[in-house]
Amino acid sequence: MAIWQWYKSITPKTRMLVGVGIMAYAGVAMVVSDKVEEKLGLVPTEKDKEELEKALPTITTIDKGSRRI
Repeated sequence: MAIWQWYKSITPKTRMLVGVGIMAYAGVAMVVSDKVEEKLGLVPTEKDKEELEKALPTITTIDKGSRRI
């Protein structure tokens, strides 16, 4: 709760700068993370993608039709 009290006690301009800073940090992290993954060799191969596709559950729809019991 101390963080929330600190946040409420700072001026609105500072709150805005904190929010924009967090959003900027997140945006940079999203852009940089792909490049870091490539350099570390963590990019998934086609085989990995196929295995993931097989592991995902599928949704099958069943048509009840107009028949009532």
